[in-house]
Amino acid sequence: MLFDHCAQCQRCCHVDEDYPPLEVTLTRQEKTVYGSVCIETRCEHLGPVGCQLAEAKPVSCKLYPLSYAPQTRSFHFDVECPLKSVYFEQLANPDSEASLHFSRMAEMIQNLEHTDQAFLATNYAIDLDYFELEVLPVNPWIDRKLK
Repeated sequence: MLFDHCAQCQRCCHVDEDYPPLEVTLTRQEKTVYGSVCIETRCEHLGPVGCQLAEAKPVSCKLYPLSYAPQTRSFHFDVECPLKSVYFEQLANPDSEASLHFSRMAEMIQNLEHTDQAFLATNYAIDLDYFELEVLPVNPWIDRKLK
């Protein structure tokens, strides 16, 4: 399984020693539930086998290793994520785990474009500060006709 590696890697749930804390971007609704989530060195919700929040984890965490640029309506990928090459390869197969993740994230983003544009702009700005991003080779609004 593609994302099984995440529980071992946990790179996205840590902040390196010389970097400032990462304030996880939350949607308006998530702010009422979590208040805030800040990763100073290690996310407080990280357990021995991954995120303890499971499906209740914040949208920005579910989205990772993807990032969404609302100005260009394009998806990007954190080049330092060890899953990059496999994720990109799997996008060619519509039944793959990467394609299913991508489709779920595209649908979630499409909903957020109508309900919480401020979240999308803030999340992308933070992603630009923390990650080295590469444009994803597919765009759901062009390639999958999700307009």
